Amino acid sequence: MAVFEQRESGWWQAKIRRKGFPSQSKTFRTKLEAQVWARGIDSGIDKGTHVSTAAAENTLFKDLAARFSTEFAAFHYRGMGWKHKLAHLVDRFGNHSVASLTADKIAIYRDQRLTDPDPRFSDAKKAPRISGATVKTELDLLSKVLDVASKEFRMTLPTGNAVALIRKPANNPSRERRLTAEEFDKLVAACDRSTNRWLKPALLLSVETAMRQGELLALNWDNVNLEKRIAFLKVTKNGDARAVPLSGRAIELLQSIPRADGNRVLLVQKQGLHSVFKTACKRAKIEDFTWHDLRHESISRYAERGDFSILELASISGHKTLQMLKKYTHLQAEKLAAKMG
Repeated sequence: MAVFEQRESGWWQAKIRRKGFPSQSKTFRTKLEAQVWARGIDSGIDKGTHVSTAAAENTLFKDLAARFSTEFAAFHYRGMGWKHKLAHLVDRFGNHSVASLTADKIAIYRDQRLTDPDPRFSDAKKAPRISGATVKTELDLLSKVLDVASKEFRMTLPTGNAVALIRKPANNPSRERRLTAEEFDKLVAACDRSTNRWLKPALLLSVETAMRQGELLALNWDNVNLEKRIAFLKVTKNGDARAVPLSGRAIELLQSIPRADGNRVLLVQKQGLHSVFKTACKRAKIEDFTWHDLRHESISRYAERGDFSILELASISGHKTLQMLKKYTHLQAEKLAAKMG
């Protein structure tokens, strides 16, 4: 039986109570809208086709995100990148009910994010836009949250997983920025003159190991074995632990780093490293170069040597799929062509 009540705001609330079924309520602008909704619920119950969406309607996305973080992500994700992406989603959808996340709302979020400036650049007016690949990973995470809500938390979503109903952004062309030998020497010299003593070893280790910035900054001495020439990473972006092979140059660099108080190899935070690296690039007059480009530089150098297979490059870089290394295969092809004569 449906009961209708007008609130002080002028809106109408419909309440349905049927024996053997959970109570449901929803608020509408007009009484007619409330009556139409109630008739649909009653008809579904009578026909045996009604599935309650009350849980999704009464749960805010920020509460679902919190539950996802503690009950699912904590046991299935090892990396930390998902937390940053989830924060963007909560900022946008936090106060929306899970049931209200329609394809239209998500498409608007997609389009707005594609116009946001890249936060790695301090000048928002000159900064490039957020990449399509970044927005795609955020949408993939939103899709995962909704899937978990449906399959693990038993929430019935009125329109199913709405992310599946929108177009995903295309991946932007991958960056190909390389340093010339002269640029690299100037950058190393600029880092050497930095007031931050960790900048130069961090830069050189990045080029020698192809570690991601987060992996390098989280590296502990307990996980470095100079005798076996490996650095063990417990947590990576991909979520899998891996062992990084260390070159002779990397060994020399690690041996030259003083062991200060604490267990971390490099006692510098991400924001501090970003600031001094940006200053060093400016001092060396190097434009359009980011810290992540050092990883590309490192993998390119190993690929150009021609004595590492794609599988071996993947072992060095930590890429999960060989497809991610496809752009480096032409470097090996050049070496093969030279050998062929």
